[in-house]
Amino acid sequence: MLADWLKTLPLYPLPHHLISRLVFWLTRQESRLTLPAIKRFARIFNVEMNDAVEPDLAHYRTFNAFFTRALSSDARPITEGVGEIACPADGRISAIGNIDSGRIFQAKKQDYSLLTLLGGDQQAAERLNNGRFATIYLSPRDYHRLHMPVSGQLKSQTHVPGRLFSVGPHTVRTLNNLFARNERVVAQFETEYGLMALVLVGAINVAAIETVWHGLVTPPKGKQISRIDYATEDALSLNRGDEMGRFNMGSTIIVLLENPAKWRVDMASGDAVRMGQFLGNCT
Repeated sequence: MLADWLKTLPLYPLPHHLISRLVFWLTRQESRLTLPAIKRFARIFNVEMNDAVEPDLAHYRTFNAFFTRALSSDARPITEGVGEIACPADGRISAIGNIDSGRIFQAKKQDYSLLTLLGGDQQAAERLNNGRFATIYLSPRDYHRLHMPVSGQLKSQTHVPGRLFSVGPHTVRTLNNLFARNERVVAQFETEYGLMALVLVGAINVAAIETVWHGLVTPPKGKQISRIDYATEDALSLNRGDEMGRFNMGSTIIVLLENPAKWRVDMASGDAVRMGQFLGNCT
């Protein structure tokens, strides 16, 4: 635990957004240093390229293009059963379970407010209050596009400004209210099984969060919570497994379901998961 605190405390005084904006700029530059940087990163983090549409590292003109690379169509089979929930991303389970009295489990002896996570959306918080959640951490080596756990129609997108602390395991274990403190994008969908919210949590060096319907959401121009409503008859509908967004560096996605879903009994914190994998059933 002391080691976790020693890693976390130096993050407090850092200019999170300034560092992340610099990363935003650097990862979009084309130069003779780009390919060596990509090769070094791929070697250090043991990045799997065989499942990418373009496995040749020399193909990528910028670091960001490499980091947000697409996968081949057969690389991640999507679970197909009625009511089955597909994993939205490659990564590891940080926490999974029930939303209990408006609180979400973060780590041992730590939880945080559902209402705060949603940017103060009382109506959504009331619907999700007795539902289920799954928190998935994407490491630097992972595939960084995000996909739909179940099919749904887009209702709204909310940008909630905040800090950009690391969301690595050591920070999750030590920094209370981490996911409700960091900058995040909340996408709400109406599904056959009730409300679903996908919370895309920013972190230091996560220089941008994108959604497929909006494009670049962060970095934002303002510091106030902003919401866009899409609740019309012709609002975007996405099927289970469809891409819904992406991180431009590693971070965390939180799945919130109004439905009292039953998670896989063999799924626990720390387990590695892949996009499209069966996570549980809506009831």
